Amino acid sequence: MSDSAIPHLVQRLDFALVLNKPAGLLAVPGRGADKQDALSTRIQAHEPTAMVVHRLDQATSGLMIMALGLASARALGRLFESQQVSKRYLAWVEGLLPIDADWQRIDAPIGFDWAQRPKRKVAQAHERGQASSTLWRAVRHDPSTPATCVELQPLSGRTHQLRVHMAHLGHPILGDALYGQAAEHGLLLHACSLSLPHPQTGDVLHWTCAPPNPWGGR
Repeated sequence: MSDSAIPHLVQRLDFALVLNKPAGLLAVPGRGADKQDALSTRIQAHEPTAMVVHRLDQATSGLMIMALGLASARALGRLFESQQVSKRYLAWVEGLLPIDADWQRIDAPIGFDWAQRPKRKVAQAHERGQASSTLWRAVRHDPSTPATCVELQPLSGRTHQLRVHMAHLGHPILGDALYGQAAEHGLLLHACSLSLPHPQTGDVLHWTCAPPNPWGGR
């Protein structure tokens, strides 16, 4: 089969497929007949051995990797568990943050917001939350909005982590219907970079992927 027949393919490796998930597409199927179209099902229609090893939110676009076969899935799973996989994102957030080349760090536990499910929230001292850390830095402004483009690097992998942490800072991601304000352009959050060591050789592999164009006209 030609690789050109595989939807959303960035690169085929001997152990995995690197993919560019469109915004609005589920990473895996959900409940109900209307939620069966997903990146995993599209890929598995062409590559039956492909297996999901991590996910992106439905509204988030960008880089994902799927293992080819169980042995590769286990090897990639170990890399994720041992935090040897580096992921970076670009996002536009509300308000103007100071431009700074240095990374800032958010350490804030995340838990369920039981009253507003499926939302998550930063857990208070008396609540049970999962330790969560995110690095961020502002890279440019859109004074007319006003908004700031930020680079984000999650150090943990909690559900909605980047969205919760930026909202906690008082700068929710533009288009975030759960933690900010919905917008016609959708959520402006894109997985732009992915790095990991090859499971067999240890050589560092790295991919980048530009945000969709136009991205809210920015």
